Amino acid sequence: MLSRSLSSHKTTHPSIFLSLTHSFSSSPPSPPSPSPPQHPEDSAILQRLHHKDWLTPKEVTTLLNSLTHHSSALTLLHLYSSRKDFNLTEPFCVSLITRLARAKLLHPIQSLLQTLAHEKKLRRFSEDFFYSVIKLYAHSLNRIDKAVDTLYAMPSFRCVPSTKTFNFVLNLLVSARVYEVAHEVYASAGRLGVEVDACCLNILIKGLCESGKLEAAYKVFDEFPKSGLERNVRTFATLMDGLCEKGRVEEAIGLLEVMDRSGVSGDTIVYNVVIKGLRKKGMVEEGKQMLERMMRKGCYPNGSSYQEVLYGLLDAERFSEAKDLMERMILKERVSPSFVSYKVMIKGLCKRNLVEDVDWAVRQMVLQGFAPRMGMWKQIVKCMVSQEITSNRVSVEDILEDLCCMDADTVPISLPCN
Repeated sequence: MLSRSLSSHKTTHPSIFLSLTHSFSSSPPSPPSPSPPQHPEDSAILQRLHHKDWLTPKEVTTLLNSLTHHSSALTLLHLYSSRKDFNLTEPFCVSLITRLARAKLLHPIQSLLQTLAHEKKLRRFSEDFFYSVIKLYAHSLNRIDKAVDTLYAMPSFRCVPSTKTFNFVLNLLVSARVYEVAHEVYASAGRLGVEVDACCLNILIKGLCESGKLEAAYKVFDEFPKSGLERNVRTFATLMDGLCEKGRVEEAIGLLEVMDRSGVSGDTIVYNVVIKGLRKKGMVEEGKQMLERMMRKGCYPNGSSYQEVLYGLLDAERFSEAKDLMERMILKERVSPSFVSYKVMIKGLCKRNLVEDVDWAVRQMVLQGFAPRMGMWKQIVKCMVSQEITSNRVSVEDILEDLCCMDADTVPISLPCN
């Protein structure tokens, strides 16, 4: 972690470049070459730094941003650090670190931050600067550990992390499933001077639910009123999703009542979480009722809402009701059932030899832009042959053999059965 506890030392311009190019080396650095390798495309830009005319920090930053190759940033820094007008301003440092991060040059970034931390006269950098550095560590370099180190180092630069930056790091850790470190970061909020908000607690609940610690998630849920914070719809949705994933759907439904008492309006995400949980437990009727309930509450279902209920009906082999729902989705709600829905529907209808319904399903499937695959065509042909072509003594094996020789895109939608 960056720290100013080490003794400060005077840094001359050339040593900045030396520290960048030889950072984190256990052996003494070898003498540097006169200049790092240059890319021909950037020669004209870099040549400006050989001129003796004075360059403002803004002009140098513009030159840096104009480079074609990210790795040329080190060359520019080498030339700039030897000039009398050298000045590590915040905009220049942001552009430099961005270039180095995109060139996957981790060590020079760390060394630059160390240099800034140990300058005799500490520079003041804004909170936005550290937020940018943290994002680059996380997204461009995939080094969440360095993002955490930077967060911890901010007070040494006399900069208090914002809640946005703190929550960004916390969410990174939870998304990466590094739950223990996430808890450590959360516990450091007071030391860093960060004021915890509802978003922070929501992230913590998400991490606890994902790690299976639902009772701990409930404790954080109960902390909201104690901390003077209001639970929002994301708070409920996150905890309800964790409960449904563990099969505790009844508790999730109970939280809907808590939402009503708290004056929090449920959104589509909340209801979809519950409907999905009910479907996984085979509670089809309850899923249908939840769909109607959300509409009564003024929350309009989306495609996922209908799709989960449809999956439940198909899982229960209630194909007649599934067909009715599909017709409602297509004609009234303008929502297209998924490819998997059609596949399961057709398979079930074929097993029951419901030829007319199979024909309807295939036609609707194609109208929605899906193409039945060869395995589905085999099931369809077997169903139709068993019902309507037996009298013509057509060999099912012959038809399937012909189909196998055809390209999937050329297979007809409806087969003649005369």
